[in-house]
Amino acid sequence: MDHKLSSQAIGAVMMALQKSLLEQSDIVPVLQGFKIQVDDSGQLVVMNPLTFEVKDSMKVDKDA
Repeated sequence: MDHKLSSQAIGAVMMALQKSLLEQSDIVPVLQGFKIQVDDSGQLVVMNPLTFEVKDSMKVDKDA
């Protein structure tokens, strides 16, 4: 049976890519650590996506 990535799973992969680029680290361990399930529509969903905390120094100044 073929499965497709859900929008949520694509977002999780993109977040992993962003994190690896920002930290200049290997993305493979992050991807290997993903717990994936199939949802009711047959799409793959990442059950443990990455989370980010934005520090004040990283916030964008809207007036600039």
